[in-house]
Amino acid sequence: MFTKTVLRTTSALALCATATTAFADGHSPTITIATVNNGDMVRMQGYTDQFTEETGIAVEWVTLEENVLRQRVTTDITTNGGQFDIMTIGMYEAPIWGSNGWLVSLDGLSDEYNADDILPAMRGGLSHDGTLYAAPFYGESSMVMYRTDLMEAAGLEMPEAPTWEFIREAAAAMTDRDNDINGICLRGKAGWGEGGAFITAMSNSFGARVVDENWMAQLDSPEWAATLNFFNDMMQESGPAGFATNGFNENLSLFNQGLCGMWIDATVAASFVTNPDDSEVADSVGFALAPDNGLGPRSNWLWAWALAVPAGTQQQDEAMQFIEWATGTGYIEMVAENEGWANVPPGARQSLYDNPNYQEVPFAQMTLDSILSANPTEPTVDPVPYTGVQFMAIPEFAGFWTEVSQEFSNAYAGQQSVEEALANAQAIVNEALEGAGYQ
Repeated sequence: MFTKTVLRTTSALALCATATTAFADGHSPTITIATVNNGDMVRMQGYTDQFTEETGIAVEWVTLEENVLRQRVTTDITTNGGQFDIMTIGMYEAPIWGSNGWLVSLDGLSDEYNADDILPAMRGGLSHDGTLYAAPFYGESSMVMYRTDLMEAAGLEMPEAPTWEFIREAAAAMTDRDNDINGICLRGKAGWGEGGAFITAMSNSFGARVVDENWMAQLDSPEWAATLNFFNDMMQESGPAGFATNGFNENLSLFNQGLCGMWIDATVAASFVTNPDDSEVADSVGFALAPDNGLGPRSNWLWAWALAVPAGTQQQDEAMQFIEWATGTGYIEMVAENEGWANVPPGARQSLYDNPNYQEVPFAQMTLDSILSANPTEPTVDPVPYTGVQFMAIPEFAGFWTEVSQEFSNAYAGQQSVEEALANAQAIVNEALEGAGYQ
């Protein structure tokens, strides 16, 4: 799938030495990796032969849609199932699972790997008590991606830091139903990390919060009603049909086909919407910060898709070798040499943003600015007892927010009113937190 190159790094030479040992004793180990079906992960799989050639370690991939991945790896880690030697997880799971002893500490990474190069926001979010439990393959926030040609045709100019009112106005102006062009494409798909993540980050900019300082649900607040009504009304006006079931990949496909005027989503998508091999509108894409309402927080999240080693693996050494290979600087250099700097995994290492070659990538600075503007310790206008921008860093969150996101999606689909969805969400959150002893 991709041209192969030799990694000219100290760690790569060490890996080659390991490969010689592996072949010498006739043993060719295999590691199984569970990952998400996002573009950068698919790209990584195309280079797997390079890793096997260097190390003698074979790799089997289990590639899953985001919601399914989360279900599979959570079940496996909590039951000590042992299906995977490496799991793709994020900032929500890593500190919780690390504190439970379910993940192998990454303190043993080599000096050549240079873990200190990992951006502080990413390293902190993937650690517990200062110990790193997952290595970021890429880091992201969210931002506005938009069609510069459609914006110009609408007689509008995108601000670097737009408000939600501007976004709604621009979406309506760019919508052309006769030509199947939607002014805006956003996640409405159920799942705490799909539509649930988007609407939570958006709610922060409307002054909403999931719970108050006493862990009492706040879904019945005017701020949540304003968030959900604004989102739903805007999407009904200017969004695609069936947006209630659209997540990251569905919206990426729509945007790349030229069917969206704007898309607010993960910064990592920038390399795909500007790649002429993937996108029909690659030469007319602009970028801006995620919208706000002038209250302080913007509506961007903070996330990293990262590789972690479950404590139950029988292939710990081999798994650690793969993590060093896939999340180190050598992999970045390999992708840059074969596919250009715009296609390397972003948002994980400071050295990438210090690199003059990467600084020329049109979305590099906006990605970094978006990442740095997200504040997981103070995500909301009013104080909250949790950390996390688009999630609450507590074990129970994934379960109850998946249910809440389904209520929201049902409202988007017209199966219930926004008011009914919020009332149901209020009950779901309070019941979960009371049962878990927070209230």
